[in-house]
Amino acid sequence: MLDANQLEALAAVLEHGSFGAAARSLNLTLAAVSLRIRSLETRLGQRLLVRGKTVRATPAGRVLQGHVKQLRLMEADLIADMQGGEVDAESAWKSLAVAVNADSLSSWFLPGMAALLEEHRILLDLVVGDQDHTHEALRNGDVLGCVSTQALPMKGCLAEPLGVMRYRCVAAPAIARQCTDDKGALAIHRLLATTAVIFNRKDGLTDAFLEKYFRLTSPNYPRHFVPAVDAFESALEHGFGWGMLPEVYFSSPVKNLRVQDIAPGRFVDVSLYWHHWKRETASAERLTRAVMQAARSALV
Repeated sequence: MLDANQLEALAAVLEHGSFGAAARSLNLTLAAVSLRIRSLETRLGQRLLVRGKTVRATPAGRVLQGHVKQLRLMEADLIADMQGGEVDAESAWKSLAVAVNADSLSSWFLPGMAALLEEHRILLDLVVGDQDHTHEALRNGDVLGCVSTQALPMKGCLAEPLGVMRYRCVAAPAIARQCTDDKGALAIHRLLATTAVIFNRKDGLTDAFLEKYFRLTSPNYPRHFVPAVDAFESALEHGFGWGMLPEVYFSSPVKNLRVQDIAPGRFVDVSLYWHHWKRETASAERLTRAVMQAARSALV
């Protein structure tokens, strides 16, 4: 078995960003932390850290970091079970790292987690990213589960279908008039002459819409990049341009956005999957069940 003290030293360096900060958190000397990590690297026969101004993990180091997180969760669940759920306030909390795309986070994900967090004293450590790239956080060992568009699970993981997030092409009324003809139908030449609002440079929804309905590949049109959900919605409402919004927003009493669908009957569907490890702790299993239930209630 791997030495628990050595694993904790590795995790502390990566969590705190330096050997000195790790030593202080563990109440050890800097030399002791360095020795533990060197011993672990010798045992495994490979480098685990890239040392420099900023310490970062090698691929093998990221795998071990994920292993330490799993061990901590398993230990917390074991203690809770052995004590019948009666644990002290500090040890009762369990932190679960999850990668979620911004649209899911701002619509169905958080409401679906409320009951779980309240009942089981779980802390969420959320990593927000594009749904096409959250999978990388799981691969790197940064999270124990992720919402992703990728259907194929990586080795040791499962990919559970969550449903489809449907996106509509929308704009504020003034922009809608610029993009449509006299009969109110979307005019592609007018749409391409009007600024689009895009979440970030990884966001391909507007291009996917243009390719699906107008057979345009790599189209050229002006675009704003607004990489924050609230600001993105505000930009659309204030007439910065047209863009793609999840259909679930229109049924939400909280959102109440002042935009309209400028292409009725036309949409882009994005299939979402919940990726998680086959071998999960009890807390992670509860999270998986909550994610699946929340998605079934909200997605197509």
